[in-house]
Amino acid sequence: MRLWIKDPIAILAEGAERGVVVEDGVIIELVARGKEPARPVDQTFDASNHVITPGLVNTHHHFFQTLTRAHPAAINKELFPWLTSLYPIWARNVTPETFRMATRLALTELLMSGCTAAADHHYLFPAGLDEAVDIQVEEATRIGIRMTVTRGSMNLSEKDGGLPPDSVVQDEDTILADCERVLSRYHDTSEGSFIQVALAPCAPFTVTKRLMRDSVALAEKYDCRLHTHLGETKDEDDYCEHHFNCRPVDYLEECGWLNERVWLAHGIHFTDDEVKRLGHACVGVCHCPTSNMVLASGQCRTKELEAAGVTVGLGVDGSASNDNSNLMEGVRHALMINRLTYDAASVTHFDVFRWATEGSAKCLGRDDIGAVAVGKQADMAFYTLDELRFSGSGDPLAALVLCGAHRADRVMIAGAWKVMNGLPVHIDVGRLRYEHGEAAKRFLESLQ
Repeated sequence: MRLWIKDPIAILAEGAERGVVVEDGVIIELVARGKEPARPVDQTFDASNHVITPGLVNTHHHFFQTLTRAHPAAINKELFPWLTSLYPIWARNVTPETFRMATRLALTELLMSGCTAAADHHYLFPAGLDEAVDIQVEEATRIGIRMTVTRGSMNLSEKDGGLPPDSVVQDEDTILADCERVLSRYHDTSEGSFIQVALAPCAPFTVTKRLMRDSVALAEKYDCRLHTHLGETKDEDDYCEHHFNCRPVDYLEECGWLNERVWLAHGIHFTDDEVKRLGHACVGVCHCPTSNMVLASGQCRTKELEAAGVTVGLGVDGSASNDNSNLMEGVRHALMINRLTYDAASVTHFDVFRWATEGSAKCLGRDDIGAVAVGKQADMAFYTLDELRFSGSGDPLAALVLCGAHRADRVMIAGAWKVMNGLPVHIDVGRLRYEHGEAAKRFLESLQ
């Protein structure tokens, strides 16, 4: 079926003023101003009430953390004390059932904000959560969103000089065996795939050098991406200098991680020389503006990174260090914090949209999503300007960012509607809110 998405208010694509034509889940034509589709269409969707963007792509998250939002044990703390406060709570209460609820809620929130592809960095494996990746694949498939599931890991606990407690780490053999299992079962590199797998040791202060190096070997064997936290806080710099006698980027290089398969979360505390080295290695960086502000971690040097050749993407990061999973709100936060870092003229709404779409897709190693263009997957977000916050706005695309769009009216993935009238087509939001809320109660019981 050939569908003409016709006459949007505005669309983030050159030469598509009259919309796009979609067939078999792929964009096959951009319809320019004053033009009609080149061939007859089977169906027309009137988009005259919508501003259309490429589907947003989230490149860093921790779905399980939706269960500890605004948790009394962790509010008003920076990263290391925030983590040490929450690790024991997560260790006791993250079970297959609560993890499923957290995954379902995070994916639904992302989808409703206009996100069509998401990566989750799951590194927490308390006893009984051996099938975390399987659960996430099931939930993403149920909702119909594209997902890069990462088989994260921690094998350096407190007794070995790491940050996490013994109860949430695994031994290296267990980790690597499960990495191979999920890569063999789920990793799909074909055009338009819905599920891909990446390997994601958590951070320098939670994993061993051997695990970092062995992950590189597996990534080469299975042709997958690599992901980790790096350069998020000054505490991380101090840890690496104390334990490894070098800075985090030097340590990354020692582990074989300065290569084009890698995208890093945060990337705040880099020197000028490190920025150049990352660019030369074609590493990607996921900018997480909301989390960085909540935890007072610092400001990512996005413009210098891009100028050096680093691909910059966007992520909401963990819901307990953001307290929501709304990537469209993250787009606005990215604009504001980067204007504070630089100035109003050098960071535009087009920059932050690029990070959230094309940049994020490239971080995940995908060239089939991230833009409204011929040959790309038909993944798009449709926003209305009906709310009071948009009244009086002049430029529709700028208004989405400056006036604070936060919820898509419609979302299309591979040519199929996944959100209609602001609600996901496969999820009962009211029931999800209740079930997730009930699951989250146990995370507060220790404080009663």
